[in-house]
Amino acid sequence: MSSNSVQLSARERINYLLDSNSFVEIGANISKRNTDFNLQQKDAPSDGVITGYGLINNNPVYVYSQDISVLNGTVGEMHAKKIASLYDMAIKVGAPVIGMIDSKGMRLAEATDALDAFGSIYMKQITASGIIPQICAVFGTCGGSLAISASMNDFTFIAKDNGKLFVSAPNTIDNNYVEKCDTASAEFVADCGMADFIGENDEEVLDKIAQLISFIPANNMDTADLFECDDDLNRICDSLSTGIKDSEYIISDIADNNDFFEVKKESNREMVTGFIRLDGMTIGVVANRSEIAATEDAPKTELGSVLTVGGCEKATSFIKYCDAFEIPVLSITNVTGFDTAKEAQPRMAASVAKLISAFANANVPKINLVTGEAFTSAYISMNSKHIGADLVFAWDGAQIGAMQAKEAVSIIYHDEIEKADDKQALINEKTELYKFGQNNAMSAAKRGYVDCIIEPAATRKNLIYGFEMLLNKNTDFPYKKHGTI
Repeated sequence: MSSNSVQLSARERINYLLDSNSFVEIGANISKRNTDFNLQQKDAPSDGVITGYGLINNNPVYVYSQDISVLNGTVGEMHAKKIASLYDMAIKVGAPVIGMIDSKGMRLAEATDALDAFGSIYMKQITASGIIPQICAVFGTCGGSLAISASMNDFTFIAKDNGKLFVSAPNTIDNNYVEKCDTASAEFVADCGMADFIGENDEEVLDKIAQLISFIPANNMDTADLFECDDDLNRICDSLSTGIKDSEYIISDIADNNDFFEVKKESNREMVTGFIRLDGMTIGVVANRSEIAATEDAPKTELGSVLTVGGCEKATSFIKYCDAFEIPVLSITNVTGFDTAKEAQPRMAASVAKLISAFANANVPKINLVTGEAFTSAYISMNSKHIGADLVFAWDGAQIGAMQAKEAVSIIYHDEIEKADDKQALINEKTELYKFGQNNAMSAAKRGYVDCIIEPAATRKNLIYGFEMLLNKNTDFPYKKHGTI
């Protein structure tokens, strides 16, 4: 990656992203038709957007790059027609569309034609959703109607230097202004989940897009490229159990060559999502995270071992993407319940319901790994056997049950505890009995809810062989147009 942080031009971004000399421009001679408001006196080469196709590491892609130097990159009739035409071609051949955003938004001089322009882009994006990957990168301003278009993409990148993503500008929001809270900044939109990735500059964003393309399939009828794996399939991960609370450590350790491409890293960090390879096969990972391990730059951060509204929504959208593009899913479960904050309650149940629906409806290969605690309906929600996981592994020592042992004992033996002379001794005794009889992986395995109890060090090889066994999985669901959850 270049250390140069100078903002690139529209064409330079294309040339940097694509393989050398692979770009073929389409519609270079198209320009505006509108002549109102003296537009006929303004030169508009390519109508402010460069469109075409090329290769990223020999993978075909279609790209458009808005040119801020032409009519401020605004979207009008012909600008939108170029993008819509690009989508038509990409859908026909089954290749991703990558949009590079740097625009002042709607071309007001074209009025209702500009409204129609955005409507036509939205329609193409909706048509393409689940058929081809859609990726956008925000390098400059992306506001109003254009921000909605950006949010329709599967993945949204933003450059920290100059990227601005907003529906309403910060200064137009009640009781707010840029100096108080820049709600359009890259950091803000990444923290709240509107952007999947944040890069320090244009080059880092483009490098990340190229890396993502290597993980995902070109369309929903294709599969991601199988990379030749030079990492030992039976590699023992001796220190894996130290990552029970910080699942990012587990994910990186089991991945081929420890390569983990995290999605939405900055938002809802109690839920981790992203891509790894196992024996060269792309796998989507969804994992609970109760702690961010200490680094040289930051102390350890406790996150809590509960499902949150934002975490559920983050996982749900990622699972749906994986299912649409035939990417197998691995879940890593270590959860004790649900967020009890008052502000979470209005959306908590609905968010969990959508997470359950996403896991249950996905017909790709699904494996669940229970690493620590797995209690209440939160455990059920994390791709358990009960909602359709194909295989469930549990680490030796994992706990699985209706609730934590001490809490269960206080309910089941309430009357007996109240009458006891030594209440604490009785609670301790019953808690250990409950743990042994109910809240352990072996108890769940005896009932068929866990397929195999494994040592943490053997996790990588068990997951690889599990996904290879499920490679040709074929599931027929009863016919329905779509679910309503």
